[in-house]
Amino acid sequence: MERPALEGIRVIDLTTFLSGPSATQLLGDLGADVIKVEALGGDSSRSIVGPELDGDSAYYLANNRNKRSIAVDLKLPRGRDVVKGLIAGADVVIENFRPGVTTRLGLVPEQIVEEHPALIWASISGFGQEGPWRDRPAYDMVVQALSGVMSLNGHAGSPAARLGIPAGDVVAGLYAVIGILGALHARGESGRGRIVDVSMLRGQLAMLSYQALYTNLNGVAPGPQGAAHDSIATYRSFRGGDGREFVVTANTPRMWEDLCRVVGLDELIVDERFVDAATRLHNREALSDILEARIAERPAAEWVGLLTAASVPVAAVKNVLEALEDARTADDGSLVTVGNEMVEFENVAMPIRFVGTADVEPGYPPALGEDSDDILRTELGLTDEEIAALVTDGVVGVPAAVSITT
Repeated sequence: MERPALEGIRVIDLTTFLSGPSATQLLGDLGADVIKVEALGGDSSRSIVGPELDGDSAYYLANNRNKRSIAVDLKLPRGRDVVKGLIAGADVVIENFRPGVTTRLGLVPEQIVEEHPALIWASISGFGQEGPWRDRPAYDMVVQALSGVMSLNGHAGSPAARLGIPAGDVVAGLYAVIGILGALHARGESGRGRIVDVSMLRGQLAMLSYQALYTNLNGVAPGPQGAAHDSIATYRSFRGGDGREFVVTANTPRMWEDLCRVVGLDELIVDERFVDAATRLHNREALSDILEARIAERPAAEWVGLLTAASVPVAAVKNVLEALEDARTADDGSLVTVGNEMVEFENVAMPIRFVGTADVEPGYPPALGEDSDDILRTELGLTDEEIAALVTDGVVGVPAAVSITT
């Protein structure tokens, strides 16, 4: 059995909220040792309003498994010294402060990488480390709006809608991980690290995919996509007679013909208005009227069953509760149970699988400063007296239940 892919890689996590923590959780899932450095008041996501468990918000719990936590006041010189000491023994540093904040704190990426040539420093920000918008604050919906993503979401005639998932944050986190992995690979050959700069806005622009090129070539901004496709007339949703929705993605000639046969409209196959993809797209409104009228005659589940049997790509539109129950029933590793001595919860697992590789046992998201004492002792070699002084002077935080004795 092979060891986890990133076992032996140490990551210093200076991130907060979502984009950075989602990235470092993935690195931890891949086997990296992630040391989460938090302010004495903790990651701000710990107190997001919503469901909570054992004093922490579900928002925090969703993005912070497989990490150790140390609470440090980075505004104090001794606090920065602690973090610099941890960085000296690390492979990767990742942060998502606004550009310039780490420099003001005395943690200048260029200087630190010069002092530690093998170190990889990854920065996630709203608009990148350079450019006219670098100093603007950014959150998920801000970059969804600026990128054009929100203009594509929703239905025609309705206001622009934010994607119901935090795509601006999570996509930036994914690109940060990709950059870090690329830098680790390059370091294996050169021995030198890199500075990685990831912009949330650039991440959303990249997600436009073909819509960006369509727009550049046509000079026309696409409108809300609803549950349809700009290029494929039979790539869309339908509503069955029971009101439930399902989607069909009949995007090849064979799938189109089988769709017609399943719904009992064989004559459409030879109808000159619909003989190929181009004519179907040109006459999509007429085609929609015909298909929608027929599909309204039966419940959605019946159509899903019939189309599945005919190998036409189809799926019921599930809500999140239904989707998670499907994953639970499948029992294919899509969900993972994370627990400690007191509580546990079920969450979505890392989607990457390595054949013949040991799984990383999911570690419960750490309490604020839960590992401060152990990290200072084992990673920096501090004595009981030195640790006690840092805690007493408010440089480092430990859980209230932990007492540091000299």
